[in-house]
Amino acid sequence: MKIEQIYTGCLAQGAYYIESKGEVAIIDPLREVEPYLNRVKEDNAKVKYIFETHFHADFVSGHLTLSKETGAPIVYGPMANPSYEAIIAEDGQEFSLGELTIKVLHTPGHTMESTTYLLRDKDGKDHAIFSGDTLFLGDVGRPDLAQKAADMTQEDLAGILYDSLREKIMPLNDEVIVYPAHGAGSACGKNMMKETVDTLGNQKKMNYALRADMSKEEFIKEVTDGLLPPPKYFPLNVKMNKEGYADIGEILKKGTTALSPEQFEEAANATNAVILDVRHQSDFVKGHIPRSIFIGLDGGFAPWVGALIADVKQPILLVTEKGREEEAIIRLSRVGFDATIGYLEGSFQAWKDAGKEYDTISSVPAKELETALAEKEAPVFDVRKETEFLSEHVVDAHNTPLDYINKYLTEFPKEEPFYVHCAGGYRSVIAASILKSRGIHNLIDVAGGFGAIKKTDIPVTDYVCPTTL
Repeated sequence: MKIEQIYTGCLAQGAYYIESKGEVAIIDPLREVEPYLNRVKEDNAKVKYIFETHFHADFVSGHLTLSKETGAPIVYGPMANPSYEAIIAEDGQEFSLGELTIKVLHTPGHTMESTTYLLRDKDGKDHAIFSGDTLFLGDVGRPDLAQKAADMTQEDLAGILYDSLREKIMPLNDEVIVYPAHGAGSACGKNMMKETVDTLGNQKKMNYALRADMSKEEFIKEVTDGLLPPPKYFPLNVKMNKEGYADIGEILKKGTTALSPEQFEEAANATNAVILDVRHQSDFVKGHIPRSIFIGLDGGFAPWVGALIADVKQPILLVTEKGREEEAIIRLSRVGFDATIGYLEGSFQAWKDAGKEYDTISSVPAKELETALAEKEAPVFDVRKETEFLSEHVVDAHNTPLDYINKYLTEFPKEEPFYVHCAGGYRSVIAASILKSRGIHNLIDVAGGFGAIKKTDIPVTDYVCPTTL
């Protein structure tokens, strides 16, 4: 028996590869399926089943492409209604895989079709569960994503999730291994652990949602408390996973169109495309195409694209480091952004060499902010999440979280210089690029963010543990 967790940090997403006696099952695959096909080839095996735990909201699954490439059927749990051919399994139905058995446990609550897959070894002993977004490590799936489609409130779904956990998952042995679909950093939960694998016994001890003495009313209140609005691209990803999408090969062919600076400029003017610059923030600060948006590949790229660009049909023109064009297109497609129409050949240097106009961002070390604050009051805007800000922040700073930056545009000074920072310098440059694209240019980025600020004598509030907020 071979179980491999294929974890993608950018999306905090876990796909699973299970092999026994030359037969393979893949659970919740990412959109680019080449890694799975390569593993199957190395094992001299064949994909027998593609299991989906639910219709994912935060990424586009590779189930359709993988089924097309391998001939393996797609399996969903009860109540799933995809627009394509699939096996809609019954609760308790079993699938054989070599010497193993995979049992369907219908666990609605996150969504109504949400299903956990129980893996039994050759002796019939319960070995592991692949819990999708039903059970995370330290948390459970948010119950508000399917409420419109299911005509239910989030409280209704939370109550159903309570029953699913206590009737289907908690009765299993403590030694059972939990393999969730997501870890810390995903917007599908509130308080996930950084670990990606655990035992069910340990989760029963430390996961707030699995307390043995917890009433349904307490569960509903705690699970729904503090839920932030989901990113706007979530329902669009659900639609693609449910109804289908273009093959990744077609997306790559269209997106990898190399454009000269003149062609790039012409395309931008003709299509109203977003110019997305995915280089490192230090390069973007030094020079970038006016009104371009920075979201660097070497950060939480795909989720930030989804949260800030939102419309998966938005045409995109890319500025990348040389050689990373295909990587950017693939990572955009993971969250459903398939409308990349080309990239700037020769990267930003070609734009400069062509004598085209470009812009910069004023960025200073934290020491300069310290000097400015000592001399006079200077507006400071912290674009970290609210919990980060409440945990510890610069005294008198304003919190304008990047996720909702467009809601705060009227709060930024019109003429007076102001400072922007995040935790380490990535998000603040994203925020700066958005503000500049909206005509707000009197900003100064604090390089190194709050981490650098704490090494100065700039006054900060007393630290509060984020888990208590």
